Amino acid sequence: MPTRQPRRAPLAGAGRLAVLDPATGEAFDEAPDQSPDEVDAVVDRARAAWCGWRADPVARTTALLAAADAVEAAGADLAPLLTREQGKPLAESSAEVARTAARLRYFATLDPGPRPITDGRPVRSEVRWRPLGPVAAIVPWNFPLQLAAAKFAPALAAGNTMVLKPSPFTPLATRLLGSVLSAALPEGVLTIVTGREPLGARLVSHPGIRHVTFTGSIPTGRAVAEGAAASLARVTLELGGNDAAILLEDVEVDRIADRLFWAAFRNCGQVCMAVKRVYAPARLYSQVVEALAQRARSVVVGAGLDPGTQLGPVNNGPQLARVERYTARALADGARAAAGGHRLDRPGYFFAPTVLVDVPPDSPVVTEEQFGPVLPVLPYEDLDDAVEAANDTGFGLGGSVWGSDLDRAEAVADRLECGTAWINHHAELSLAQPFAGTKESGVGVAGGPWGLYGNLSPFVVHRPEEA
Repeated sequence: MPTRQPRRAPLAGAGRLAVLDPATGEAFDEAPDQSPDEVDAVVDRARAAWCGWRADPVARTTALLAAADAVEAAGADLAPLLTREQGKPLAESSAEVARTAARLRYFATLDPGPRPITDGRPVRSEVRWRPLGPVAAIVPWNFPLQLAAAKFAPALAAGNTMVLKPSPFTPLATRLLGSVLSAALPEGVLTIVTGREPLGARLVSHPGIRHVTFTGSIPTGRAVAEGAAASLARVTLELGGNDAAILLEDVEVDRIADRLFWAAFRNCGQVCMAVKRVYAPARLYSQVVEALAQRARSVVVGAGLDPGTQLGPVNNGPQLARVERYTARALADGARAAAGGHRLDRPGYFFAPTVLVDVPPDSPVVTEEQFGPVLPVLPYEDLDDAVEAANDTGFGLGGSVWGSDLDRAEAVADRLECGTAWINHHAELSLAQPFAGTKESGVGVAGGPWGLYGNLSPFVVHRPEEA
């Protein structure tokens, strides 16, 4: 069935932000392009709402559970809009909506209860937990709703309020999500602001913000940290990755090929913890390459709203240009495309799913985060060399090891310099686990109880046993 062409919206003018459909490259709607001058009033409202929100934990739990129900009920509206502005297949957008609701439910029921301190003194000491105040969150365009929930669910559950800024490429579903949540949350507890820079810079440097949480690139993360430093606000930064997958000699290629392929290409490769490099034993190199290339050649690429689509477009023009640039550089330096290697000749931001072989190990497509449907596969003779190459990066988000001997695979995984290591799968997270990077991949922890405590400050009370 052909894709229905969207209504071409007029280019947004002053105070408006054009939103493009990545499947066509055309504007189909617009969002407010808010001025940095509006930040003062927004933060003031968040501060005023904080006084009541932090005071009643039972009411917070009730409100957050109602918010989760509201998100699920609105899934039929949220998912198509998310696909329209982000590009991912509709089934993936629906899963993202479900994950958003699940995060709200998970954090709503976590209880950071007081902890007694026993140190042998005749004093009763207790650690209690207090919310920080208004929190600023900035989220990227690859998982707008899921990453927003990863920030607002623990922050609100802890008793904070939040001002949330989505990417200018994907503001619409987040604004709709904010409207859905407003039916369950008190006014001012969660506010969505949209617009171009310097809106975000003004928000993170605002003296009324006590915690800044950001997901995005390393350069922008540094700028966010510098802005938050002006008021000594706490920062949590998730700054991407260049995850390596190491295949061992005993790996059963046919058995793991589907999992490995989708670990690299899900959401068109636009996943911070996607597999972005594969290291394969020289003996199995050709088999691994062909298994991945066959899948890249056969996967259905199209608009996310088309029922048969398995892989959508790259989200935006600048990111497509980056993917093209990295691929062209690798090919110019002697790499070959076992599959893909080029932009597709159609409207929109489509790039052919690409598997690269004979890639120089110092090529930017190997050493940097390409964040697109491009996967370099590199051979190795010695496992120690593969581990060293996997760790030879400024990133440290995730990594994986694939093989039949699970004990050996785990021993290799333990050598990876990253925050999360998987065995025979990749990029699968539980709501209950911590998520953090090492090196330049981040500061602070998200997920699980650790994510909740990251939004709280300890408050210690000492009381003598006797008057």
